[in-house]
Amino acid sequence: MKPVVCFLAVLIALGLNLSFTKQRAVLGEPGAAYAVFVTRTDNLVAVSEAVRNGGAGAQELQRAVADARLAYKRTAWLIDYYYPSFATKHFNGAPLLKAEKYGTHSTIEPPRGLQVLDEMVYTDPLDKEQIAILAKDVQTHARQLAGEVAGRPYALEEVLEAMRMEVIRIPTLYLTGFDTPGSLMGIPEAKAALEAMATILREQSVLADFPAFSGLLNTFDGAALHLSRVAHFDDFDRLAFQRDYLNGLYRELGELQREAGLPAAVRFPTGRNPNGLSLFADEFLDPYAYTELRAEEDGPKLRALGERLFYDPALSETGTLSCASCHRPERAFTDGSLGITDRNAPTLINAVYADRYFYDLRAFSLEQQAEHVIYDHGEFDTDYPRLIRRLSESPTYSAAFEEAFGRRATINEATFRAALASYVLSLRSFNSPFDRYARGETDVLDSLARRGYNLFMGKAGCGTCHFAPTFSGLVPPLYMDNESEILGVLAKPHDWTKTLDADRGRAAGGLEYENVWIYERSFKTPTVRNAALTAPYFHNGAYSSLEAVVNFYDLGGGAGIGLEVANQTLPADRLQLTPHEKAALIAFMESLTDPIPALSELTTR
Repeated sequence: MKPVVCFLAVLIALGLNLSFTKQRAVLGEPGAAYAVFVTRTDNLVAVSEAVRNGGAGAQELQRAVADARLAYKRTAWLIDYYYPSFATKHFNGAPLLKAEKYGTHSTIEPPRGLQVLDEMVYTDPLDKEQIAILAKDVQTHARQLAGEVAGRPYALEEVLEAMRMEVIRIPTLYLTGFDTPGSLMGIPEAKAALEAMATILREQSVLADFPAFSGLLNTFDGAALHLSRVAHFDDFDRLAFQRDYLNGLYRELGELQREAGLPAAVRFPTGRNPNGLSLFADEFLDPYAYTELRAEEDGPKLRALGERLFYDPALSETGTLSCASCHRPERAFTDGSLGITDRNAPTLINAVYADRYFYDLRAFSLEQQAEHVIYDHGEFDTDYPRLIRRLSESPTYSAAFEEAFGRRATINEATFRAALASYVLSLRSFNSPFDRYARGETDVLDSLARRGYNLFMGKAGCGTCHFAPTFSGLVPPLYMDNESEILGVLAKPHDWTKTLDADRGRAAGGLEYENVWIYERSFKTPTVRNAALTAPYFHNGAYSSLEAVVNFYDLGGGAGIGLEVANQTLPADRLQLTPHEKAALIAFMESLTDPIPALSELTTR
């Protein structure tokens, strides 16, 4: 073939591919679905006004909220993708007070939206005035967005990516009850979301010839049908639904993207790996999304240098403390006590998956976290100039840095941080008995543990703060924000007289704009992975066993036992767990333990 002809053929081929990747989705439904949502908000306002004037009661109000929420869920998969901040603020944000930063200070913003209403309409007595105000706010903003939703073009790759994100919300936010704290109607709402996405998918005739397309539609239909047969929120087998349907939906949507040559349309910063195929697999999240270190800069030599630094007590001023002094591999990188600080050392397994570090969230990167340890008088009690000088004077370290960074390597703050970050981010594992079962790789998982997962993600409400798959406070579906919670943790839970732990937590983390009352005694939500190895528990290490932790939650935290806990974010209502249910929760947490050989292998990755 002549060069010119060959060049034209390549251009034509590229042009065809380019025209396909810019294919606009056929979305007659989103405008119509969103219009129904607006109509439901009109009805919600009318009913809330009737309730305020004495012309309707709580049941009518609950139905109006439920109708508005169901209508929203039929369009939320798209709205939350294209307008996430707007949707969180006006439609479906968590019913929690927020501190909005203005300069160096904050103002406290009350929550609004459908989640708040879902909780309020099941509270006795009804706050009729506030409910009417919130209903009007939802209606106003729903109307405000209507023209934009109906008129904008939707790229096909963005539509498929929006669906994948919705598939993550279903098990982590909808089926846990996070989105419906009052009504617990997450199951019918998940069904509505699945049906809406299937309707849209069927309209995309351009995808019909790809092998994954028909199977994907069948999985959508099967999942929605399965949910239509679920009788009760507490009895739903969430783990079976994950294995039988949600794993397939997430994987098959990814396969369809690849078959169609559609790029992963990531519109906002996210910790998700767009090429991941399973919620409970190591590749689901991208560790480099959370660090200053990039994947192309990392490697075995840098990791080996970081491991050496991690275990070297010479880094501390006294020459007696290393990172491993408080983070011991055999205890899943914790120390089993309060150690040298007045807070319990958290595990480093999967610790990289966070946007903020320490219990009080004072560090904003893995690298910055190390800096706090270096300068802390109670820990390494040194500084970077002294630390770098000590390393530079060591022929062994000079050679190791050259090995990792090249012959012209400089031992400085940046290279030190990169090496340590490389090692810590290698401490990852999603290979527990639960993970292997949840991925469908094995059918072996104790029935009590399976029951425990369903309680954790359902009746017990644990999964509304410990989000899958990290089972920490890293919020889906973007996995870029860490939550902190106020639980009312006791100073000495075994004492006859109960008192709150005095640690101010996030409010005293050193950030002036977070020194506000809503963050008093607020602490980062840690992972429960490998929890069987990481006793004692909570920031103060005051709870010696998982049994004690489960009992604390069952009682409703500090407020549940009658203490005054300002802004406790844990519901104070008692869970009324039976002894068997408590045992099941513990069995599930134990099933999140990675085999000890796997933990030791982490140190040599």
